[in-house]
Amino acid sequence: MPNPNLERPIQMIFRVSERERDFILKKMEIDKTKNQAAYLRKMAIDGHILNVDFSEFRELFANISKIGSNINQITRRVNSTGNVYAEDIADMKKRQEDIWRLLKSMQSKLP
Repeated sequence: MPNPNLERPIQMIFRVSERERDFILKKMEIDKTKNQAAYLRKMAIDGHILNVDFSEFRELFANISKIGSNINQITRRVNSTGNVYAEDIADMKKRQEDIWRLLKSMQSKLP
């Protein structure tokens, strides 16, 4: 039964692994906090959980990889034939525009 004379009469208990405990203690040390109860209470009330959707990053990385592959192919062709083709340049420009579009989209979603 909670003690009504205390400022915080309700007790909450939870379990952690040894690794989690060490991590919490290390974070307390970094924050120069000595009172574990105050630290845990502050994190439970003010802490944030971030759920990040990396699908746009995967698309961005795929486009960057494709550009790298295209540049290598174009370089081999130029070295062997001495010619640069307009289609190759147009393809690289389109992929670069795709990357910029993704970057701008990601930037607009930042807080």
